Amino acid sequence: MILQGKSSVRLTILMLAMGVILGACRFGPVEPEQPNVLLIFCDDLNDSAEGMGGHPQAKTPHLTQVANEGIRFLNAHSSNPICGPSRASFLTGIYPHHSGLYGYNQNANRWYNNPVLKHCKPVFEHFADNGYLIFGAGKLFHNNHNTEPLFNRADSLGEFGPGMEYGPFAWTGRHADNLYNELIAHPDIPAAFGKSGFTSFGSLYDVPEVRSDPRQGIPGYTGWYLYDFSEGKPYRYKDPDNRDPLPDELTAEYIIEKLNQDHDRPFFMTAGIIRPHSPWVAPKEYFDLFPLDDVEPPPYLENDLEDCAEELWYHYYWGKKHRFEALLDGYEGDEGWRKFVQAYLACVAFADAQIGRILEALDQSNYASNTIVIITSDHGYHMGEKNQLFKHTVWEESTRIPMIFRFPDRRNAGEECTAPVSLIDIYPTLVDLCGLRGSTMRNNQGHPLDGFSLRPLLNDPLMESWDGPEVALSCIDAGIPVKKDEPGAVGDQHFTVRSKDWRYVLTRSGEEELYDHRNDPHEWYNLAHDTTYVVQKKALKQELLRLTGRLN
Repeated sequence: MILQGKSSVRLTILMLAMGVILGACRFGPVEPEQPNVLLIFCDDLNDSAEGMGGHPQAKTPHLTQVANEGIRFLNAHSSNPICGPSRASFLTGIYPHHSGLYGYNQNANRWYNNPVLKHCKPVFEHFADNGYLIFGAGKLFHNNHNTEPLFNRADSLGEFGPGMEYGPFAWTGRHADNLYNELIAHPDIPAAFGKSGFTSFGSLYDVPEVRSDPRQGIPGYTGWYLYDFSEGKPYRYKDPDNRDPLPDELTAEYIIEKLNQDHDRPFFMTAGIIRPHSPWVAPKEYFDLFPLDDVEPPPYLENDLEDCAEELWYHYYWGKKHRFEALLDGYEGDEGWRKFVQAYLACVAFADAQIGRILEALDQSNYASNTIVIITSDHGYHMGEKNQLFKHTVWEESTRIPMIFRFPDRRNAGEECTAPVSLIDIYPTLVDLCGLRGSTMRNNQGHPLDGFSLRPLLNDPLMESWDGPEVALSCIDAGIPVKKDEPGAVGDQHFTVRSKDWRYVLTRSGEEELYDHRNDPHEWYNLAHDTTYVVQKKALKQELLRLTGRLN
């Protein structure tokens, strides 16, 4: 009887084991607990963050803290440094040369009508299809084109919070058919610098007073105003302690609220911080961090553009070079330039404060031990270098971005990686880290992810090589018109690749630039015509042509 009992037990154990094996074969292996993801990305944030080697007066204590707790990529770049195409590429994981979305008329040529991208799953959608809760707020796709429907899903897995708002702005007080045209520059801004509401820079404390002009039918208005992508509305400001929250503060509050809630499944949260995008307006306390008399303009070489490819700046269709010159002409000496830099640094500090609020909430939440944090930007921004006050160039200040990964276990805390990487690599990295399954395409008319998982570099930031390319690829449109929602031709654009030590530029007409970052970090001296560097130039050009599918 005892032997019979033992046999029965053995049989029962065997049957249970077989059941587990058969179940695993049918349903797949049991997955460990999947991590949460918190993705924060700013608009127009260049390397003006402490430890990035950009502006030496930048004050970003919260970015510094998270970088000290994580891994910082010092050579990360945008695939297309202007809002619309950058975000379309970043959030779908598809290079512009595969979608044809390069940025021409970016407000009309929208990602969700693109013949390729409309068949691809944005990263939020792929996470939700894998059972994640998805939450988003702020600016995600450019002007949030078709963003809310991606989150407000019928299966209740997603929710979109406060949307985007660029303001506050000065306003004429007139309700015209297009409110955008009635948002104007602060009266203190020189008219030659720009009349659009997006050309303002200054403290929120300096409330605009727009005088009436009966001849032009302008009633005038005192106070700040919001665009709101509809009919607009006043922004209430009495004093620094009695005002409405700013848009980025609302975005932070929403993400904090979600972090304080109980969730029954892993989440993917995305906060799109507007600042330091124009208008460069922030609370006075952030301007006070940078006394105007102490502000230093960035390194600058007069006549820097003389050895650059002419079509990259001469008669450039947005006139950015002339805008910088107007800033210099509108003030005495370099005062206007310092005012602009002050405003940009103040907006960066304000954005950093919102990031700090979110991270503090995460670290005090129930999710601190299982949430991956990624902080980055859609592209960089010139603050006068090469006479530019904008993005949308093929040069370092425009393409280079902050990129920080922080893991719950603080692995490789404080390490820095100098390998050239791209925003295009974030989507495949998250697929890898979170164990997502299924195709990232909605159907076979889409395109597979173009980037590479950064996992090897996250595990060993100092490794010499990885599966990704040895260069980061970026491009800008050259202003060649395309019909609405039709792809642009690869040969009609300007491209650049950035390796660990070099930058190479190839324009649509074949003009070239070559910069040695070991000796020329500001890209002041174009070596493309120096025969000493013919080998380096040829190798970089070959890689650029290979990546864009043009290598014969």
